[in-house]
Amino acid sequence: MNDGMRRCRDAALALMLASLLALALPALSAAQSPTASDAEARPATPQPSPSPAPGAAPDAAKPDPAAPGGPPDAKPSATPAPSTTGLALLLPLRSPTYGRAADAVSEGFSAAAAAAAVKFDVIAHGDGDVRAALDAAKESGARVVVGPLVRDDVRAIAGAGRDGPWIIALNQLDDGNPLPPRMYTLALAIDGEARQLARRARADGAQSVVVVGGETALQKRFADAFVAEWILAGGGAPVTLRFDRAPEMLAVLRREFTRASPDAVLLAVDAHDAALAKPYLGTVTAYASSQVNDRQTPGELLELDNVLFVELPWLADPGAASFSRIARREYPGAAYLRLYALGVDAFRVAQAFADGTPPEKLEFDGATGHVTLDPSRQFVREATLLQFRAGQIVSVGSR
Repeated sequence: MNDGMRRCRDAALALMLASLLALALPALSAAQSPTASDAEARPATPQPSPSPAPGAAPDAAKPDPAAPGGPPDAKPSATPAPSTTGLALLLPLRSPTYGRAADAVSEGFSAAAAAAAVKFDVIAHGDGDVRAALDAAKESGARVVVGPLVRDDVRAIAGAGRDGPWIIALNQLDDGNPLPPRMYTLALAIDGEARQLARRARADGAQSVVVVGGETALQKRFADAFVAEWILAGGGAPVTLRFDRAPEMLAVLRREFTRASPDAVLLAVDAHDAALAKPYLGTVTAYASSQVNDRQTPGELLELDNVLFVELPWLADPGAASFSRIARREYPGAAYLRLYALGVDAFRVAQAFADGTPPEKLEFDGATGHVTLDPSRQFVREATLLQFRAGQIVSVGSR
């Protein structure tokens, strides 16, 4: 498989999670990691919400279909035990593709629950059996279900009916589709990062912008969301330039960028490509998603000088007092940390449903950002703005 095909494959997997992932999100890759085996043995049974156990951590940032996630043919229990907690965590812990991502979310949720001394049930499922898992949650008597995690699974249960538990999905439906009456969403969608950056660029005084974009679905989604919000905020139609690593195409990029003479540039590419493109884009203010913050070399950090990007508070300010009671789990790559943070905030949202009814309003500063419930029943996140400066990452003030 050549490099271009491999990159397309990785991005497609990332899109299904994120947007994990998305601050999508970079995707996850194979390496030694905690498996979902413990959770598989305990569907629909109360969890004492232990702190994450020490052990081997994932080493990478891209989902790998070959990653261990439990037996692919495992099914939820046909006769689930009655729930004594009313709260169920519904995740693809048995999925070969998404099991490791689900495990990171589960560990974050467990850490937050342990800090609050709250028990919950775990209902694990594999690929293609999320409806059966939701039925198991209903039969157990769960009043609130957190999950599913994967976009296709969210779509699969969207027509589950008006009865049953409240659902806090950890991904989004396709754009333009309204949520079912009993569903809310809290997601690491890269679209939200794009909209935040577009508003920031306008607040910084930019009147014109060039979008330098890659070819993956996730990068296109990020660029499209930025452009839509930029125009909504009063900006003119951006100039879009395609990124290509070939030296002759980088020379073309420089020439076309100079001709456009914008006030700002959006880098809709990954960390390594952003570092490659930045020297060809002059000194205008550059903006990027959290994808740009992932295991850069010291040389790449210098090349990214002055690039502004958004990041989750869990990564941007790990020593924050608001997180001091929640156990941390260290991972070599940023993608799993973001998923862990999603689990932390998912628990906090679930607690707002503890009495069996949804909140009319909810707003808090969480591990994934400043979280606000909007009228469409989506929990919208505002992430932390950071900047690469002299090989370091520093905080940037709000406007």
